[in-house]
Amino acid sequence: MSKAVWHISYKLVEGANVQDFLLASKKCNDDSLSKNKGFISWDVLLDGDTWVDFVTWETMEDAKNAEGDDNEAAKHPSALAFYAFIDPNTLKVTLYTIEKRH
Repeated sequence: MSKAVWHISYKLVEGANVQDFLLASKKCNDDSLSKNKGFISWDVLLDGDTWVDFVTWETMEDAKNAEGDDNEAAKHPSALAFYAFIDPNTLKVTLYTIEKRH
């Protein structure tokens, strides 16, 4: 079975402090996201003012189970603090399978 990747792009809310955002992402990873079954890694990327989260999962099922409001980890206070930095009007989420890694 192929591994899966979340590709999530967004911009921060106006006035957000980047260092605070990066600390919130680390706390969200440590307290919430990494606790999900099948979690492998989370890379936080930046191009100009567009951020990308590249989250790798063991399986597509793991990735799908980790998303959405039904996931308890998504309701964790550190996850909610991280989400507060994201401008929801700019949020784009795509889920891919990894077919080949070189």
